[in-house]
Amino acid sequence: MHYSELKTAWTELTGPGAPFEIVTLPVLGQQLRAYKNAPPTIRHFWLSTAAYGDRTYLVYGDERISYAEAHVRVAAIANWILDSGVKPGDRVAIAMRNYPEWMLIYWACACIGVAAVGMNAWWVPEEMAYAFKDSAPKIIFCDPERLERIIERPDIAGDAKVVVTRAKAVPAGMTDYAEVLARGGNLPEVAVDPEADACIFYTSGTTGNPKGAQLTHRGCMSNLMNMMFSGQVQGLATQRATGVQPPATPPIPVSLITTPLFHVTANNCGAYLTTAAGGTIVLMYRWDAGEALKLIEREKVSAMSGVPVMSRELITHPDFANTDLSSLQSLGGGGAQLPPDLVAKIDGAVKTARPNTGYGMTETCGIITSVSADFFVDKPESCGPAMPSFEAKCVDDDGNTVPTGEVGELWVKGTSVIKGYINRPEATAESITDGWLHTGDVARIDEDGFIFIVDRKKDMVLRGGENVYCAEVEAAIYRHPAVAECTVFGVPDARLGEEVGAAVVLRPGHSLTGDALREHCAAIMAKHKSPRYVWVLTEALPRNANGKFLKRELRESLKPADAI
Repeated sequence: MHYSELKTAWTELTGPGAPFEIVTLPVLGQQLRAYKNAPPTIRHFWLSTAAYGDRTYLVYGDERISYAEAHVRVAAIANWILDSGVKPGDRVAIAMRNYPEWMLIYWACACIGVAAVGMNAWWVPEEMAYAFKDSAPKIIFCDPERLERIIERPDIAGDAKVVVTRAKAVPAGMTDYAEVLARGGNLPEVAVDPEADACIFYTSGTTGNPKGAQLTHRGCMSNLMNMMFSGQVQGLATQRATGVQPPATPPIPVSLITTPLFHVTANNCGAYLTTAAGGTIVLMYRWDAGEALKLIEREKVSAMSGVPVMSRELITHPDFANTDLSSLQSLGGGGAQLPPDLVAKIDGAVKTARPNTGYGMTETCGIITSVSADFFVDKPESCGPAMPSFEAKCVDDDGNTVPTGEVGELWVKGTSVIKGYINRPEATAESITDGWLHTGDVARIDEDGFIFIVDRKKDMVLRGGENVYCAEVEAAIYRHPAVAECTVFGVPDARLGEEVGAAVVLRPGHSLTGDALREHCAAIMAKHKSPRYVWVLTEALPRNANGKFLKRELRESLKPADAI
């Protein structure tokens, strides 16, 4: 494989005077690796995209919005937000599906130094209430589905103004999104601090409540540079090794965004990278492999990124062989490790497309590593090397760095690491030590610098790219009056990677069905967190000497066929 060429290209692209030159900067009390040429803020980045003018930017169904139209709308939204009394440093919540409005509101907030709070669209009212109280947004932009949840629990919005998009009727006391756009005007002049919060994205917490991660402008821009660098360095290395020259004029990218914009996978990675290239973002109402195939053919999509199950469902769909996919150049994504067999299947199934993946976290504003094409096919179990803005190491339980090739918890440090978690200083201190983020993933780093994730240290289930923390589900189950003991763990699943399983012991004299427990859970948390597999045991759950439940033992002994 072309690892010597990769090392040479890496050095050339990151050296003095190079487009991805790496320097050391003081950031939030740490000396961190940073891109010298990165835009200082998202505002600077967004303003640069005005040059794309009449190119198509956003596609949703029959709707098409050009870059010029998007800039007009972003300016109107920004003006309206400021007119409403919101100031830089305040927060605005976006509670909706992947509609074009999501992106436009996000850019508007970033351009005036207001943090956009990405609300998980799957949350039930109780979860929404927690996040609204935690983030205290001054304005909530919502779609009709989220509006129904707010109407169901009017108290959850607090004092925030509510703006409704795509609704046939807007309740009294709320604002129609059309009024926001009608404000018009040029983008207001606002000085934005690179270290200010650009957005708050929630990640499930091990203590039961989700944590609001503070992604900064500098962090988001650093992630964009990492994404751009990854494509260039691997492309340059492959070009030199094979002698195959890329086209003189690269085609304008068209990306199909398949995962929710309230996650870094879709927003910070997919949407940012496509926007930087002046490309087109194609949005879906919900994931459907058949619909995705139609969109790829109709819109001439060049890249589709999602969680691994989406690529698998695409290439195994009955319509796959009869769909024109000749425009597709890359297929893969993040949110979970691509199984090695899927890497090979992607490479063989679509003649024009190469597999790619990125490993990252909400806490790193996006990717930590990235790998594609020949490098991925050669090492399908790896998620690639850490990007230039990161230092990376594997450590033992005492925080000591382990030798190359040995297994330890992966820690990373760099400008993409979040500032912390809002209102959670203890969680911040637990996750970040002297600038080093504890990823919670057990990994090894080989002699080429490629990282291999081998296990998870955190107690969570990774279901279709969604982190489901066991403690959160356990806390919900314990609220059922029939439950005396419970423990939650992941059950292997061919489609989603893992499903949620729960072993419970009931109080004397009580009975409980699996459906009844799932209904109980679905009323207080998003449906995907409810256990698919439930085992009701008649004896106390096994524990170790410290009193902790032996989850691995249960996972190995309990069979899915025996669940209720």
